[in-house]
Amino acid sequence: MRGSSSRGHWGHVSRRGGPPADVLSPPVTADGLPSFGHHTAVAPARGRRLLDGALARPSLAAFVGLAVVLAFFVPQAPHLLSTGGLASALDAAALLGIGGVAVALLLVSGHFDLSIGMVSVGSALLTGVLIAEAGWGTWPALAGSLAVALLVGLVNGWLVVTTGVPSFLVTLATFLVLQGVALAGTRSLTRSVRVDGLDGAPGWSSAATVFGSTVQVGDGRFRVSLLWWLLLTVWASWVLWRTRFGNGVFAVGGARRAARELGVPDRRTTVVLYCCTAAAGWLVGTLGVVRLGGVQASTGLGTAIEFIVVAVIGGCLLTGGYGSAVGAAVGALLYATARQGVVLAGWDARWFEAFLGVLLLVALLANGVVRGRLRAVPRS
Repeated sequence: MRGSSSRGHWGHVSRRGGPPADVLSPPVTADGLPSFGHHTAVAPARGRRLLDGALARPSLAAFVGLAVVLAFFVPQAPHLLSTGGLASALDAAALLGIGGVAVALLLVSGHFDLSIGMVSVGSALLTGVLIAEAGWGTWPALAGSLAVALLVGLVNGWLVVTTGVPSFLVTLATFLVLQGVALAGTRSLTRSVRVDGLDGAPGWSSAATVFGSTVQVGDGRFRVSLLWWLLLTVWASWVLWRTRFGNGVFAVGGARRAARELGVPDRRTTVVLYCCTAAAGWLVGTLGVVRLGGVQASTGLGTAIEFIVVAVIGGCLLTGGYGSAVGAAVGALLYATARQGVVLAGWDARWFEAFLGVLLLVALLANGVVRGRLRAVPRS
């Protein structure tokens, strides 16, 4: 009928044969699009797409930094790209990368671990003491030190999730306990801070094959630690980007309360990650003790800081929720390349500290930009 009315879409009133009545606008999102119903999405600008693509790759800055470092040092130290120079840089990068990749996973979840360096030193000392003083075989000693390292990781994770104390302080306390026990305990048992003569223990040759093999290429000796580093990076990347556990790591680091409400096991995730960093510390210590046939007691705080530095250079945010294992691995390579470049260029070694400070400052500023950009993007 003419002039009759009917209720249309969104509950609006329309009139047949007459002017439209006042209607209510459909609900819209922050992007100005209807929150339901059919709508046409507006493609983002090309610059926006490129920026979003860069933000989706935390490792990009590390790759760019590595290219800059190579372009700077290769003309001054051409030997850096020889087989000998590459072997030295990759050897240092492998040990840094193993710890850095594990710390990167922890940083993505929003936590720190300052004890990993002391876990590395302490587990190596424990292996040496069990072999030299207790008469254990190589593999039982390695298994025993691994069990103790995992126990340290378990305690770290449990304290963080149950006490609510910041992980920085928890792991700093753990570091101090481990340092005192390792240094004082080793001295009381061996009357020294060094344990030597381990290469005659039963099973040492097979352990040396697994943790100490080398391949000579030209004037460079490439160690098996490089293979361990690559395997760990591939495994960590797969876990972080292709598994439900990895989704939980990002969720816990990005929005812990929301992740918990959605059923993400944040406590278990945190404990597992601390066990992973402890295992990585054990692996670094084992590679060192098998390579040298002995171990020297020392503090490990500097090592832990280096692991955190390479993870940050690799794109990890200190606030959590963003980062990658590949970025941390490239950050370790960048770190080792810069240090090797300073040595081969004949500079004072202290210049490396200044260079490292500049790298870290640039990484922190870039992370601040990324953090601000991520906060500006509406999240579902």
